[in-house]
Amino acid sequence: MTIRPIIRFPDPRLRKKAEPIIRIDDEVRTLARDLTETMHAAPGIGITAPHIGVLRRLVVIRLEDAAEPHISVNPEIVWSSPETIRHVEGSVSMPGVTDELERSARVRVRYTTLDGEEREDEAEGLMAICLQHEIDQLDGIFWIDRLSRLKRDRLIKKFDKLQRTRA
Repeated sequence: MTIRPIIRFPDPRLRKKAEPIIRIDDEVRTLARDLTETMHAAPGIGITAPHIGVLRRLVVIRLEDAAEPHISVNPEIVWSSPETIRHVEGSVSMPGVTDELERSARVRVRYTTLDGEEREDEAEGLMAICLQHEIDQLDGIFWIDRLSRLKRDRLIKKFDKLQRTRA
């Protein structure tokens, strides 16, 4: 297992759509292990292959109460509830800044496991938020794209200032 470098905003790869994974092989399983290690080191609760510059549709999420990470190959949202919830979000590719977003309170996601099993699960609360956030990333939608232009511009300025002070 390897901790891989996380690409940082505004890297253009963060806004590219990831390619589907056609075959689950040792390379994909290694990528999933590396993503898990990278996510823990960041630290974060969710990460996608595009966060490390690999444009493949692979997501790892591990909430605090989960014994094992939830790994999704080629996940897609097949249903979203009309009810919404608000939650503070951020990204391992834009550390140090967060903002509140509104998302569906529940979602149903179709995906494939690392064992090749096709599944469809329903999630609510924080897991639903994480799935929507990470699947957006796979589709080339960076989380700040869900903010108003004013909030997004303020957040980018704050992030740029943070980067200058860390340099």
